[in-house]
Amino acid sequence: MRLSLNQQIFIGAFLGISGGIFLGGLPQGSSFYAGTLYVCEIVGGIFINLLKMIVIPLVFTSIASGMANLRTHTQIGRIWSTTLVYFLSTSALASLLGLIVVNIFKPGVGLSTSLFEGAMENFSTRHLTFADFLKSFLLSLFVNPVAAMAKGEVMATVVFAFFVGAGLIALGERTQKLHSLLNETFEIIMVIVGWVMRIAPWGVMALLTKLLATQDLSLLSSLAKFIFVVLGSTLFHGLVVLPLILYLLTGKSPFFLLNGIKEALITALSTSSSSATLPVTLRCVQDHLKVDKRIAGFVLPLGATINMDGTALYEAMAALFVANIVGADLNWVQQVVVLFMAVVASVGAPGIPSAGMVTMVMVLQAVGLPVEAIAILLPMDRLLDTFRTAVNVEGDCVGSLVVGHFHTDSGRFRPNSRSTF
Repeated sequence: MRLSLNQQIFIGAFLGISGGIFLGGLPQGSSFYAGTLYVCEIVGGIFINLLKMIVIPLVFTSIASGMANLRTHTQIGRIWSTTLVYFLSTSALASLLGLIVVNIFKPGVGLSTSLFEGAMENFSTRHLTFADFLKSFLLSLFVNPVAAMAKGEVMATVVFAFFVGAGLIALGERTQKLHSLLNETFEIIMVIVGWVMRIAPWGVMALLTKLLATQDLSLLSSLAKFIFVVLGSTLFHGLVVLPLILYLLTGKSPFFLLNGIKEALITALSTSSSSATLPVTLRCVQDHLKVDKRIAGFVLPLGATINMDGTALYEAMAALFVANIVGADLNWVQQVVVLFMAVVASVGAPGIPSAGMVTMVMVLQAVGLPVEAIAILLPMDRLLDTFRTAVNVEGDCVGSLVVGHFHTDSGRFRPNSRSTF
């Protein structure tokens, strides 16, 4: 009997984890260790590059055609407002959860900074004030769209797609040919996604093998409490908070959600990139969760760029962890500032591996913590990034279901009375 894609991916993930643990116990200078890592880098790299290859055309066509399919400005306004409220609310809730957990368990208290003196001395970063961040973020949105697409800048592509979609709506029937072309291009890209997913089990296995084989376990052991607290909080948000939100707002069960997005979660764990996972996420949400493709095509690409629950939670926790290590006692006002900055930073973080480290500078500076302390977080960031990316992706999937619930009727898209399809 032929195994399903889900079963193949699970087997690949299991073999990758087992192989990574085994490989990590071998001498790093051995030819077998080096040769295996070399093969894993090639196979994993090809898988990620294939996903990245289709991200930009997928984002552009899905948003532009999705907006045109919605037809009226009134309807887009309702869907946009629902989406934005959901994104900001869940990110703030994730940050609040992170702050509560760190205040309860207090990871980092009593941990000597001497363990990380060498790393902190060799680490340098540019101080990034909120004003600098805001200016840089806003200016990055409005750039040459061709250059942005060539560089793989998803957020700028999203903005340009919004303008194109609005133009299609404004011109109506006169743009029918272009509208049809965008829809057909989107369908072609989804076919390509299906082809790419055929090698997903091998890509997942290679990426997980490399990840676990290259972790510095001796250094991670000194940060075990923080790692455990972060993983526990991240999993709690992903397995309890988000499914509970989904159930309360839509009545859909957590099992329906998690069973439908298994492929996307495993891909997110192995790639640590919500942008690279986007093609798989779209496929899961449309095919398994049965969300209308117009809703999914609008919500998911936007969520992959600005909805980062896992990142918001981690940055809030990391800021308090650093404060505990350096002996800074942050009052509740400063912690509210951390919460706000963590949400803002998560919105501005690109959907690429370890992108949160870039915006983490701003969060630390907001409450006067030393930015050099980011060096303490770097050894464990790659491991934690895998789990927070999975939660980021899950949050996008829940968002598409929530938005679809409030803007559909009996599973069918509910158009505005002035709309024609």
